[in-house]
Amino acid sequence: MKIAFAGTPAFAATALEALLRGGHEVTLVLTQPDRPAGRGLKAQPSAVHRLARQRELAVLQPATLKDAAVLQAVTAAAPEVLVVAAYGRILPGPLLRAAPHGAINVHASLLPRWRGAAPIQRALLAGDAVTGVTIMQMEESLDTGPILLQAQLPILAEDTAGTLHDKLAALGAELLPRALAERPTARPQNEAEATYAARIDAGEAEIDWNRTAQEIDRQVRAFNPVPGARTQVDGVPLKFWHARPEATSAAPGTVCSADASGILIACGSGALRVLELQRAGGRRISAGAFLAGFKLAAGARFGRGRG
Repeated sequence: MKIAFAGTPAFAATALEALLRGGHEVTLVLTQPDRPAGRGLKAQPSAVHRLARQRELAVLQPATLKDAAVLQAVTAAAPEVLVVAAYGRILPGPLLRAAPHGAINVHASLLPRWRGAAPIQRALLAGDAVTGVTIMQMEESLDTGPILLQAQLPILAEDTAGTLHDKLAALGAELLPRALAERPTARPQNEAEATYAARIDAGEAEIDWNRTAQEIDRQVRAFNPVPGARTQVDGVPLKFWHARPEATSAAPGTVCSADASGILIACGSGALRVLELQRAGGRRISAGAFLAGFKLAAGARFGRGRG
């Protein structure tokens, strides 16, 4: 099948790889412009751009999709369908209608739950027991199109946004070729069940120790690997990467114990045992390694403005 593909991050690259592996002819790839990244802030190609270059595919990186040249390029590529996966921008109507079979989207949630930009993180923050992937026919409004295929995936207690991303990317890579081959009858979404997965704001990463241990644990996992759940102790900024909730009770933010088994910090309800963390400018290390170079006694307080 002749396909035009639109996507940007690793999640999308996994879908593109599945199309190529399945023998589809990808006539054009749309991806976001290269962005500054790393310590030198040099422009870096997206995961999709890197894969497209490796496979010698035609690539277009428009600054805006409203440019008539973009529609002309897609039309000239003569795709039978446009496949979209985490492109990062809303596609205008003419582009969605540029191919005879329209546009289909690979979305990392069980629509209509978690429409929008951050479905993986929102599912973790909400404490959802399951998530999944939806292949849908696209409409001009955000993630509202009828559903072609869905598959569920349990969210495990140890799942982070990173591990869940990889599982969902693999699941999407399984579903997408099926949707193209089977062309299932689309069914409308139930609007009454719709929820919105807003983009993650940097302020959401700040830990509020008055929240429950379960909520903070979900926060740590939802913001791993980006941007990292953050707090401070004695004025030292820290990010937490691995923790688990426990039942200990004390004033929120208080260190109950600190040893090689972890740093146990009281929350609004229960406590969080921190197992892996990071100082600003440092690397991720175990709690034991952190304590070897940082004195932290029971009774110390975590949180903004505390010491």
